Amino acid sequence: MASDRKLHTFEEVAKHDQTKDCWLIISGKVYDVTPFMEDHPGGDEVLLSATGKDATNDFEDVGHSDSARDMMEKYYIGKIDSSTVPLKRTYIPPQQAQYNPDKTPEFVIKILQFLVPLLILGLAFVVRHYTKKE
Repeated sequence: MASDRKLHTFEEVAKHDQTKDCWLIISGKVYDVTPFMEDHPGGDEVLLSATGKDATNDFEDVGHSDSARDMMEKYYIGKIDSSTVPLKRTYIPPQQAQYNPDKTPEFVIKILQFLVPLLILGLAFVVRHYTKKE
């Protein structure tokens, strides 16, 4: 690789997110894959979905062949300025509501789920008993 390749900012690379102008960031390097869009075995949608972010994981997860990795060299246009790449956000789970023992509706609902069928059964028994012909 030539040492005269340009250092690109993340914002600059992110602007190239169209079928006719597509740049990807893979392993700290920037590739202009525009000429390869129609030839990519997964289709241009796969490449377009990897724009505007570090596509290293997307690239590695697919398990590209050695020939695919060698082919990348002709699309190499420079390196990414790592200080401009946004940090990955870590997942923060939503806060759960604190347990409130004074909150009785759940308790009442559980009791009713038990009592209502018993009341229906009792009512059916009473109706059967008084409507039965002797």
